[in-house]
Amino acid sequence: MKAVGFTEFGGSEVMRVLELPEPHAGPGQVRIKVAAAAVHPADVNIRTGLSAKYSPEMNPPSDVYVVGWEIAGTIDEVGEGTRSELALGAEVVAVTEPKLDQGGQAQYVVAPVESVVRAPGGVDLTAASTLLMAALTAQMGLDALALTPGATVAVTGAAGGIGGYAVQLAKAAGLTVIADAADKDRDLVTNLGADHVLPRGDGFPDAVRRLRPDGADGVIDGGSVGEAAAAAVRDGGAIATFKGFTGATDRGVRWFPVFVYDRIRDTAALTRLRDLAVSGALTLRVAGTYPLEQVTEAHRLIEEGGVRGRPVLVF
Repeated sequence: MKAVGFTEFGGSEVMRVLELPEPHAGPGQVRIKVAAAAVHPADVNIRTGLSAKYSPEMNPPSDVYVVGWEIAGTIDEVGEGTRSELALGAEVVAVTEPKLDQGGQAQYVVAPVESVVRAPGGVDLTAASTLLMAALTAQMGLDALALTPGATVAVTGAAGGIGGYAVQLAKAAGLTVIADAADKDRDLVTNLGADHVLPRGDGFPDAVRRLRPDGADGVIDGGSVGEAAAAAVRDGGAIATFKGFTGATDRGVRWFPVFVYDRIRDTAALTRLRDLAVSGALTLRVAGTYPLEQVTEAHRLIEEGGVRGRPVLVF
């Protein structure tokens, strides 16, 4: 089968189309004939060796690496002990684990049934492939904050993948959302449902304080602002981060580093996110589609920054 991957760490030029043996479904697994696989900044971190440096247990050495965190496609093999809705021919989305040669950017991918749910009806598979990883990460951030309806959350990086889903999930949870945006993204973030859209940059925490003098109840730091984000949160508030960052705990502020690995088999959460996409509460955004042979272009787009939505490899 064809897959995209690399055999040595490096720049986007190390990515290439590989020929690998087809995997087959075992007990508690299904095999998915992949139609589309989203490309993420985390793929770039694996390709450059950054992930292996900081998380060697999650990125063990391999002769061949295939990345990819989420896919959409059709089930074509079913192992014993699977759920009834995961039948042959079912269109599904899945979170995949990009270890060794087992990532999602391949023609056929075997996944544990806990990480697979039916695809959102009425949505093409290319768009569906962009849902689960970023939305699950954003949901984990909100769960960590444990805010109640009516509370206020500030979201940095609100035009990005995690930040955009955080805005929409926060609104679905009954929260008031204060979000940041560059001028060119202001309409986008407003349309995602933010109650207040403030300029992106160093002045964002102060601008939050002008709206909420005591500070927001929580912060989703989708933009990786880091320590400076603490100025936007009230005493005793909480901050969810997504690159392992934790800051000072003065004023009783709590930091919650979120790692999507912890819940990639949370079927209930994946199902809920799928249903929110069906209802229109979550907006799926595709930044562009690429055949496998153009995987380097997809990686370059990610590395240039400012991409809105996900590049998607189509099979």
